[in-house]
Amino acid sequence: MSKKLVIVESPAKAKTISRYLGDGYEVTASKGHVRDLPESSFGVDLETLEPTYEILKGKQKVVADLKKMAKGKEILLAPDIDREGEAIAWHIAELLGISGSSRVRLVFNEITREAIRSAVASPRTIDMHKVNSQLARRVLDRIVGYKLSPLLWRSIAGGLSAGRVQSVALRFIVELEKKIAEFIPHDFYRIYLQIGNERIPLTKIDGKKFGTESITSKDKLEEILKELRSSKFVVDTVTRKKRKRNPPPPFITSTLQQAAVSGLGWSASKTMRVAQQLYEGLETPEGNVAFITYMRTDSTRVSEEAKKKTGQLIEDTFGKDYRGYGKASPKKHSKIQDAHEAIRPTYVERSPDQVKKLISGDQFKLYSMIWDRFVASQMAPSEYEVTSVSIKDHDGKYAFDFENQKMLFDGFEKLLPQPRFAKQVELELKEGEEVVPDAITSEQDTTKPPSRFSEASLVKELEKRGIGRPSTYAAIIGTLIDRKYIVKSGRELMPTLLGSVVSDFLTARFPDVIDGKFTATMESELDGVENAEKDWKNVITDFMNSFARDLDLAEKQIKNGRGSLEYRTDKPCECGGSYKLVFGRYGGGPP
Repeated sequence: MSKKLVIVESPAKAKTISRYLGDGYEVTASKGHVRDLPESSFGVDLETLEPTYEILKGKQKVVADLKKMAKGKEILLAPDIDREGEAIAWHIAELLGISGSSRVRLVFNEITREAIRSAVASPRTIDMHKVNSQLARRVLDRIVGYKLSPLLWRSIAGGLSAGRVQSVALRFIVELEKKIAEFIPHDFYRIYLQIGNERIPLTKIDGKKFGTESITSKDKLEEILKELRSSKFVVDTVTRKKRKRNPPPPFITSTLQQAAVSGLGWSASKTMRVAQQLYEGLETPEGNVAFITYMRTDSTRVSEEAKKKTGQLIEDTFGKDYRGYGKASPKKHSKIQDAHEAIRPTYVERSPDQVKKLISGDQFKLYSMIWDRFVASQMAPSEYEVTSVSIKDHDGKYAFDFENQKMLFDGFEKLLPQPRFAKQVELELKEGEEVVPDAITSEQDTTKPPSRFSEASLVKELEKRGIGRPSTYAAIIGTLIDRKYIVKSGRELMPTLLGSVVSDFLTARFPDVIDGKFTATMESELDGVENAEKDWKNVITDFMNSFARDLDLAEKQIKNGRGSLEYRTDKPCECGGSYKLVFGRYGGGPP
């Protein structure tokens, strides 16, 4: 009986999977994509929308080896379970002459003995809806890149490029930088009741919440201080209630990236690189071991088996009271693809203390973060008694409020401590009690401009707006940095002058394409293709109809010498106006 050949993307993944299959199987790797649109030509017939594919540079030997190894063997294709993985499987099947009706596709969310053997026992056909969704994305990106980039060359500088999704992310960064530049700070004042060592802030004036516009002048400050210093104060209300704090859900791609960026100081791309290693398998004293489930997901769903095992672990480790039962799942966002599970340990019984004997360094740091978050997500909520106190002047015009929290049960916080809801104030006061402050003090403050994006907050913004998908967040940021459109200053992302000019050019001439809502709609359309609700060619045709109008107008403007960008300055000109800053391939004049 001939051997079965299992083809995956990476050698590490091949090595891990081979541990769980018997002598009748051979496992090899394609080392990523093997075929794609041509590198040096457009590769898409705009009349029929049919693509032309070619074997990627440097992959001819890989393809030749796969064909040689496949002779006389049953083929099983096991790339990752997202669109890219499905497309890799389809391209390999095409190159090996495998029929579309053949059940050759292995699908699994984790690389464990049980998952691999289950997948091998029930292969399915290649999901062409998923393949077509990936194809549509590639064709859309090719159209935008090939049509927009030459306009940048002719208008600004040679060698520039534009991407469909990256340009929207760049626009977010550039527009935020403009808000920061245009921000005009102003001073305002805060007022406090000083009682012993505690300062109680003024929180309301005439029932309106105190804010940065409440007290903006010295005269207003002195007027209020004079009024308060002649007032008597009483504890208006003291309310006590219990408050539960639910554990955070297990990680998905975006939240894992955010946590690693904030907690470990990593980049989004490094986070995904290390997560990929943990998923595919690492060499350990026990052989190649995969430590986490698939890391490109936007679903917080957890399998019943994983819940059961984790619940028992929590009972054994912390006690029955700490096990979380029936906690409501977070409300599903309309854009979530729920086919995958959340990111979790493959073997939850392997705590970080046990795993540190097998792995170290970055892999151990990320595994510990994933394990803690996942186990905590299955634990009981923490409980607090919250005491809210409001102190008012005799007329009830001014309110000074504070809260105290007393932890009644630590719940999931035993494993994953959280910051307090508010600053603790050590005062015991009774309703109706008169309060005599030791002093009434004030403090000057200044309004702050909005914070720049970090990689973590940009990923959060992209996810919130439905732009990109789990597999693309890190690539979006990496591409913008590689193109020198943005730079990292510490943890902040800042647009370069080049990035700002490119973004303004694209926004002015292609307002629909470089628009967050439009791009999010396109992502939904691609999801529709994957879910068999949309035809991929119709999605591209609809896009082309809109894009062609903007493209035609931009072409005419550039042809007529109006391709440059003008920015007014505040430097006066002897002509009576002010100087303009002009960006263009030939400065302010026509080519």
